[in-house]
Amino acid sequence: MRRDERSYRDRLETPLPRFADVLRLMWGGIRCQEVDADRVPVLRRGLGPVAPRDTAVTWVGHATFLVRCGGAAVLTDPVWSARIPGVPRRLTPPGVAFGELPPIDAVVISHNHYDHLDAPTMARLPRGTPVLVPAGLGRWFRRRGFTRVVERDWWESVELAGLVFDFVPARHWSRRGPRDTCRSLWGGWLITGPDGQRLYHAGDTGYGAHFAEIGRRFPGIDLAMLPIGAYEPRWFMRPLHLDPEEAVRAVDDLGASAAASMHWGTFALTREPVTEPLARFRKAWRDAGREPEGLWDLAVGETRVLPG
Repeated sequence: MRRDERSYRDRLETPLPRFADVLRLMWGGIRCQEVDADRVPVLRRGLGPVAPRDTAVTWVGHATFLVRCGGAAVLTDPVWSARIPGVPRRLTPPGVAFGELPPIDAVVISHNHYDHLDAPTMARLPRGTPVLVPAGLGRWFRRRGFTRVVERDWWESVELAGLVFDFVPARHWSRRGPRDTCRSLWGGWLITGPDGQRLYHAGDTGYGAHFAEIGRRFPGIDLAMLPIGAYEPRWFMRPLHLDPEEAVRAVDDLGASAAASMHWGTFALTREPVTEPLARFRKAWRDAGREPEGLWDLAVGETRVLPG
């Protein structure tokens, strides 16, 4: 069996939802109870310059960040589309216009769900753009003409554009169609800059022991980009998505100095009110006694800088 045809079901920590569970979820209504996009903070001021030794992180929306580090520009899970399959129209516009992006040195993909792997957005990128993807997902990109595709399994790394990228575990799953369940892997990316800056993008994940293991293997994480939304109802989402309180626990497990919130305020995916994740994340951060400056509760389009 070729690598991109194997199953990764053995990596699941909990069984996939049963058909009866999906019906129960849909019968009860999956959409969030409050959709007030005007309350989602937006700060679109364009991209300023970055000092050579600094690292700038811009939240574009959902799980999409532009990371500028060591002279390189990296996109995480890029989604610029106004719609994705099965989801209402985007609530807030991308924080950076696609045409304003600098030349992209690498794209990292956490897994193949539509809100993390957006075909229309990928089609806008030059086909020579390096794309770093989970094991089993490379074929999707090569079929679309991408010529520099790197697949990695958990704990495997690659060096590119002066940065080191390590693919690390997550507690999630993959599926894009009816016949490819768990045929590709899922995970997060650890990016290490030339001066030792360490940034972690978790992708989609439930809470688990993998956070502590990542922290042990990669001490000194400067910034963890963590999902805080799409968590209700908990009986269904707990194995797959962090809630805000679990995200703060994950920061402690990782030993990260700072945390940036993501995976909220862009698409109405689940039942919680759209702005609830941020309010709960801020409260959990305060309750944990963590330093206020370590909380990167970014507005859509906001850029913050890690000094070199």
